[in-house]
Order: sequence, then structure tokens, then C-alpha cells
Amino acid sequence: MSVGATAHRARSLARRLALQALYQIQMNPLPWQDVLQQFSADPEAERVDRAYFRGLIEAIAPTRDVLDQRLSGLCEIPPQELDPIEHALLWLGLYELQSCPELPYRVALAEAVLLSKQFGATDGHKFVNAVLDRAAQELRPQEYGRPVE
Repeated sequence: MSVGATAHRARSLARRLALQALYQIQMNPLPWQDVLQQFSADPEAERVDRAYFRGLIEAIAPTRDVLDQRLSGLCEIPPQELDPIEHALLWLGLYELQSCPELPYRVALAEAVLLSKQFGATDGHKFVNAVLDRAAQELRPQEYGRPVE
């Protein structure tokens, strides 16, 4: 496997681990910092881009309310009623779209959809894709070939 492919795989695994941590944060009332420490110590984390994982959790966990406000304008389901897996994936995808301009929007969407197919409800990936596509059109109009307003 090439260095680029290895780095891409490590980032994908970081997103997967972040999804699991964000899911746990929703299900268990532990402070997010404890969940971050627990997942960072997991033997599975050896193959993960640890810095990217830590960055995701440190950026997303404390700003979930802000991300939920943005999600409220993007989807018809109130954030507190979302499936926890889909909710975590929407936080993850929305954060990457907003804060990682070096990451093409198509990669952010593809990664979220792939994880949704693996862990989410049967057609959850369609919902995740639709919401994140709406977000990408708002946040990255230049990548859609639209003029920036």
C-alpha cells in the first residue's frame, strides 16, 4: 500500500473511531474528554490517524449545540430526534465541510455515506447524503461551480 493510501486509510479509521466516540457521547453521560481518552487508549486506535481523531473529537464534542443549530436548517428532522449514528455522522460531515477546506466535499460526503451504510439504519445513508449535500452546497458553492455570494 502506498504512503498516500496508508494515510487515507488511517484518516478513514479516525473517522470511524470518531463516529463510535460521538455515538457513545450521546448514549452515555460521561464528559466527552473521558470518552476521548478511552477511545485514544483503545488498541484498535493503533492504525488510526490519532491526531485527526483527536482533532475531530476536540472540535465536534464541545460544539454539538452549534452544529445542531446548523443541522436544524438543513434537515426536516429535529436534531434531538435523529438516529444517534446518523446524528454523529452529520456532526462529523458538517464539521469537515465547515472546517477542513483542504478536504474535497465529495470525500466528506463519501466517507459519511460509507460509515452510514456500515453502521446506520437501512436507508440512513440516503438521508445523511442528502443533508450533507445541502450543507456542502451552502458551505462550498465554489466546488459546485456556483459563484460565491
